[in-house]
Amino acid sequence: MPRNLQSSARLPEARRRCAAALERVRASRQYSDGRFHNLSKAGPGIKGNPLPLLGEYFFRRGERMPAIELPVHDPRAAWAQTPDSPFRVTWLGHSTLLLEIDGLRILTDPVFGLRASPVSFAGPRRFHPVPAPIAALPELDAVLLSHDHYDHLCQASIRELAARDVPFVTALGVGAHLEACGVPPERIHELDWNERIDLPGVRFSATPAQHFSGRSVSDRNATLWASWVIETERHRCFFSGDTGLFPELSEIGRQHGPFDLVMLEIGAFHPAWGDIHLGPDNAHRAFHMLQGKLFMPVHWGTFNLALHDWHQPAERLFNLAAGSGTRLLLPRLGLPAEPERERHTSAWWREFRAPQAEDDVNDLSPLEVEEAR
Repeated sequence: MPRNLQSSARLPEARRRCAAALERVRASRQYSDGRFHNLSKAGPGIKGNPLPLLGEYFFRRGERMPAIELPVHDPRAAWAQTPDSPFRVTWLGHSTLLLEIDGLRILTDPVFGLRASPVSFAGPRRFHPVPAPIAALPELDAVLLSHDHYDHLCQASIRELAARDVPFVTALGVGAHLEACGVPPERIHELDWNERIDLPGVRFSATPAQHFSGRSVSDRNATLWASWVIETERHRCFFSGDTGLFPELSEIGRQHGPFDLVMLEIGAFHPAWGDIHLGPDNAHRAFHMLQGKLFMPVHWGTFNLALHDWHQPAERLFNLAAGSGTRLLLPRLGLPAEPERERHTSAWWREFRAPQAEDDVNDLSPLEVEEAR
């Protein structure tokens, strides 16, 4: 368990909570030798020789950050209006989404801070402002946290959300971080893989993911990571959190699919850590393994967490989808979209790319390739 949970257990009630939480962790089939493990042997280490990776980091030319701050839409006026359909989604950046489903509002992986970092003065900084602050969010029915990494669990954001009377759903062990940020323990629901919880109007099921956890060098894999199935009376969604490609995604699709919307991470990819992140190619495969109907890419376009150009994951996925007929939902930052009514499929990021190099033809769609020829 995270040390802050053990050190905070000074009162009898806190000690009992700590003991019960630790017992649940130890009972998990994913937990052994003092840490959580993936179903496969995949781990967080870099695959292969790290020297070429260092060379890319220091010498690779490219557009890892936009030349200008990306513009965002202010969603508050739209949020104040009842959507025309029972399903609306607003991408607030990275993996932070406001899902409005059948009258419920669910916030995923809330990161509203300037940096995805343990400190305020260093670390990956946003490419764009937050489309709306936490204070402007409508009333929430649940907050869903996939795992404890800084680009998914922002302490300042959790502290502000803790003041709201809203339940938090997360993976085993992550509740300790939430309690440290002021979330009352009775509002925290921790799930192991293949567990579920029913809240008013919505069911959350924790499903396997292939990733890792930790917020410091001393707590690697002390908490669990998960992907998530969100079910209401009329809709079913899948939220990947962070994951690599693994066979059990097909089983998730068989057990819980088909999904009206699949939200998969596509950014922060490199072959050196290809087991624990999808990237656009594997995300495209995962979408079909999951029996998805509509694919919304997340985990890109907000923080500089990898060595690829900031727009590369979306551009690559756009081209893959064009060649396969995969239906994409690609709304602009902060622009509420109703999947059942609207098609947001334009490559809007191209407006903010640097001028293309002459050999950049691989980023073009098949139609554009023919036109370029």
